[in-house]
Amino acid sequence: MWDFSLGGAMGLMVRTLPFLLLRLAVYVGMALAFLILTTIGAGIGWAVGGLGDEGFRAGSTFFGGLIGFSIVGGFAWIVRSYLLYLVKGAHIAVLVELIDGREIPGGKGQITHGREVIQARFAESSVLFGLDLLIKGVIRAVTGLARGMMRVLPIPGAKPLAGALNAFLKVAVGFLDEVILAYAIRTGSTNAWASARTALILYGQNWKPMMKNAAWLALFIYLMSFAIFLVMLLPASLFVWLMPGSAAIVGLIFALILAWAVKAALLEPLAVTCMMQVYFKTIEGQVPDPEWERRLTNMSGKFRKLTDKAFSAGSEPQAAAGQPQATGQEQGSTA
Repeated sequence: MWDFSLGGAMGLMVRTLPFLLLRLAVYVGMALAFLILTTIGAGIGWAVGGLGDEGFRAGSTFFGGLIGFSIVGGFAWIVRSYLLYLVKGAHIAVLVELIDGREIPGGKGQITHGREVIQARFAESSVLFGLDLLIKGVIRAVTGLARGMMRVLPIPGAKPLAGALNAFLKVAVGFLDEVILAYAIRTGSTNAWASARTALILYGQNWKPMMKNAAWLALFIYLMSFAIFLVMLLPASLFVWLMPGSAAIVGLIFALILAWAVKAALLEPLAVTCMMQVYFKTIEGQVPDPEWERRLTNMSGKFRKLTDKAFSAGSEPQAAAGQPQATGQEQGSTA
C-alpha cells in the first residue's frame, strides 16, 4: 500500500527528541499566545460592552477577542520565515544525516548542529523562505495533473472523488516541499536553487508513487489530528469557562488551535520523514528526465523563475540522484 516505514520514522523522531521538544515549545507557545490574548481581548471587549445593551456587549466581546487573535496571527506571519529557517530547516538537516547513517550530536548540540548545516546551505532565512515558496508553487502545478486526470475520467462519481483528492493533496503539499529542501541539503549543493530544481524534476517524473504515499500520510494526519482535537476539547473548555459569557464555538476554535500546535510539532515532522524515506529510495540511481524538465517549464511559472535563479546563482555539477554528499563540516575536514 505504501512505501515508507512508519516505525522507522518514529525511531528517527525519538533520536531527534531535542528538536521535537523545541517544536513543542514553539508551537504550543504560539497556541497559548492565541488563547491568552484572545481571552484578554474578549475580556476587554466585555468590559467595554458594559456601556451598552446586551447586543452591544456581545459584539464588543467578539471583536475584542478577534483583535487579540489577530495580533498573534500577525506576529506568527512575520516570523514564519525564521521559523522555517531555525526550526524546520535545522530539523530536516539532522534527519537527513540520520537517514544517511551519520552520527549527530545529542542534546542541545543537535539543534546547534542542524542550524550550522542550514546556515552553510542558505545564507539567510529569506533565501530559504523564498525557495520554499517557489517549491510549493511547482508542487501545486504537478498535483494539478492528478486533479485534472480525475476530473476527465469517464467514471461515475469522478467529480466528488476529485474534490476529496484535492483536500488530501493540499495537506500533502505541506510534506513535499520540505522533502525537496531535504534533497538540497543532502546533495551538499552550494547552489540551492539548482539543487531544488533538480529535485523537482525528479519528483515530477516520480509523481505517481509520491502522490500515493502522500495521500496515505494525509489520511493518517487527518485521523490523528481529529483524535488530538477531541482530546484538546477538555483544556479548551477551561478557557471557555474563564472567558466572560459562554459560546460553544469558542471551545471548538480553542481545541482546533491546540490540535494544530500538536500536529505542527509532532505529526508534520513524522510525515516529512516518511516522505523523505520514499523520495530518496525512489530516485536512487535516477537522472533528471529532459521531458519532465520541459513539462515543468511549460506548466509552472514558479519553475521558470527557479530556473532563472539557479543560473544567476551559477551552475555547478549536480550529485547523482539519491547519492548523499558530505556536510559542510565533513567537507572542511577532508579538504
